[in-house]
Amino acid sequence: MPPAADAGLLALLLTTLEALATLAFALSGLLAAARKRLDAVGVCVVAGLAAFGGGTLRDVLLDRRPFFWVEHASWLWGVLALCIVAMLLLRARHFAPTERAMQWPDALGLGLFSAGGTQVALAQGLPAIVAVLMGVVTAAFGGVLRDIVCNEIPSAFHDHRPYAVCAFAGGWVLVALLALGLPEGAAVLAGAATASGLRVLALLLDWRLPRWSPGPD
Repeated sequence: MPPAADAGLLALLLTTLEALATLAFALSGLLAAARKRLDAVGVCVVAGLAAFGGGTLRDVLLDRRPFFWVEHASWLWGVLALCIVAMLLLRARHFAPTERAMQWPDALGLGLFSAGGTQVALAQGLPAIVAVLMGVVTAAFGGVLRDIVCNEIPSAFHDHRPYAVCAFAGGWVLVALLALGLPEGAAVLAGAATASGLRVLALLLDWRLPRWSPGPD
């Protein structure tokens, strides 16, 4: 396949990954806003922060323009439509089952954003460690901003189940596979699957990160 075709397929793959991850994280923002009983503006802002915050921070750090959601402005309409539908249909009795169900698309979004963010940074010629950290920022910091606005300690930092660690591992899988000569599209998918799979296993098996113990006073 010609190099131009390969580049086009990779760009399409990254765009698709970002769109799916954006939807997954927008839903998590909706649930957080609903639990706090925010008004319509608050719901849209929190959903937007969850969906776009990590990728925007990545683009700022990489001095990448236009921002990914400016380049794909239709995603803004999609998130707004999602917010409107949720406010019309979502009720308090739906919160618990919906929140449990949202763990799985959130795990999917984690993997997709971590792999996509890592590849975006690698495409700019950045060192592997920086690229992997950009993937973690893309995957985790939308949720961090969501929780900060909702006046909570970010769940990525305090629930002790691996989250950012999963994104970090997925990024390194992507880097390793590229170093071994695997096509970029396949490496991105493998990195995303690794991060998402580790997060799913962490939820199913209740893996816990060690807590900081200050010892006796």
